[in-house]
Amino acid sequence: MKKIKSLVAMMVVITFSYGQDPSFSQFFSSPLNINPALTGNINADWRMIANFRDQWIGPASPYATGSISYDMKIQDKILNVEEKNVFSAGAMLMFDHAMAGVQKSAYGSLNIAYSIVIFDNDETKHRLGIGFGGIYGRRFVDFSRLNFEEQFTGTGFDVNLPTGETALSNMKPYLSSSVGATYSIKSETSNFDIGAALFHLNKPKQTFLEDEHQFIPMRKVIHANFETRLNDRLLFNTNAIYQYQLEASYYSMGGAFGYIMDDSEEIIFNAGLWYWSKNALIPYVGLAYKDLQIGLSYDWTISKLNQATPRPKTFEVTLILRGIKEPTGFIYCPWK
Repeated sequence: MKKIKSLVAMMVVITFSYGQDPSFSQFFSSPLNINPALTGNINADWRMIANFRDQWIGPASPYATGSISYDMKIQDKILNVEEKNVFSAGAMLMFDHAMAGVQKSAYGSLNIAYSIVIFDNDETKHRLGIGFGGIYGRRFVDFSRLNFEEQFTGTGFDVNLPTGETALSNMKPYLSSSVGATYSIKSETSNFDIGAALFHLNKPKQTFLEDEHQFIPMRKVIHANFETRLNDRLLFNTNAIYQYQLEASYYSMGGAFGYIMDDSEEIIFNAGLWYWSKNALIPYVGLAYKDLQIGLSYDWTISKLNQATPRPKTFEVTLILRGIKEPTGFIYCPWK
């Protein structure tokens, strides 16, 4: 049994080195991980977001992923540009680990974005945004906590024996870049955004096996969201995303209703449902109070993994805090 566990663990590590970048079920609450052009696309002057995801609790040692990001609009006076155009900057730190910490990853990114008004009348305002990002990352495996076939003695594993894997070595840190664009249409009662982004444009080398052909593949993202106010109390938000990286791809789509709970419009209760393709149904609940938003989701697994005993459990929590120097009107989207 230990031998099987060791081999499975090693397969997970190698597979992960080829796999997708970390993703969140609440992708709408992790904008800087979706598109650098979403930097500063907020109903505030600045925004801070913290995400934490605990995945596959139960049948295996879970994956844990967390991030914290900060983005802000920079005053137009500093850059001496037209008032209707906005320059923004942001940063994000992300970590994830698996197999009880045997495999660990850390990422950091810096983004800049510029948004211009291309059409404006009394009813709608159209904006075009473009963003760029730089990414620093590192992945690490503690090989001393893994067992290999050559260490099996017949009754157990002797970790003092050679592993037989002379090519194993830890990855070196890497630098990569990202670029993205968004198009937005906003009115007094609704907002629509659509965008696309590319990550790891330079395909940085990443290998545990000293293999020149192993690298981080480019990640391609398409996303869209729509928010509107249905009446004095009820709001509606819907969004979707598609990501493709190497041979792995997925899409997620869904929406939530928001109910304004007080006359001052400072408290909003949100509830909704998302579908992650061939993976999970994701119910979501959230509460917004003034400039603070808290969201909780659960992945109800619908893939073959749900046959595991015990059934895997995945939770995700998000905290969003905004800062507003001057009133910007009602916040129709709780995640902006």
